[in-house]
Amino acid sequence: MSAITAVSGRGLPLRGDDLDTDRIMPARFLKAITFEGLEQHLFEDDRLADPKHAFNDARYRGARILVVNRNFGCGSSREHAPQGLARAGFTGLIGESFSEIFQGNAVMLGIPCFTAERSAIEALQTLIEQAPGTTIDAQVMSGLVTAGALVVPAGLPRAVRDAFASGQWNPTAMLLDRFDEVGAVATRIPYIAGF
Repeated sequence: MSAITAVSGRGLPLRGDDLDTDRIMPARFLKAITFEGLEQHLFEDDRLADPKHAFNDARYRGARILVVNRNFGCGSSREHAPQGLARAGFTGLIGESFSEIFQGNAVMLGIPCFTAERSAIEALQTLIEQAPGTTIDAQVMSGLVTAGALVVPAGLPRAVRDAFASGQWNPTAMLLDRFDEVGAVATRIPYIAGF
């Protein structure tokens, strides 16, 4: 695995507090055997109900940074929500706050979820709405988010920040990378090797 020290790209401003995982990825799409194609169903019900939904807006096609409000990803722990976002090309999220489980699932996919104050998020969302071509740059270690002349102080939990900076953000990949060592430890553990 490699370190993730920054994410950059154009943004998609998605306004609204408490956008839960069922709105991000409706439950009827969870029966798929793989995560392939999930990006097509992001906010499907919301997009059908509102033609002016941000995910329907052609100005934001190809956006890599999703800018959200408070408590994004709350609700169930379904990993299909961040999987859909990752498969749609999002490499980072910036918001007021994130559900802990959603954030953990996003980290496992290499997607940092930066947090910032409400006024800063609203300023960033407004900037993107007025100038959709603006490139956003979010630095993992410093937490600074730059979009044109706008500079927003943001951050990540220390353990998450350090994991991204060191390249150790996916524990499953780390175990597989050192599988021989894991196997050696397993032979010494009585409740595994003693049967």
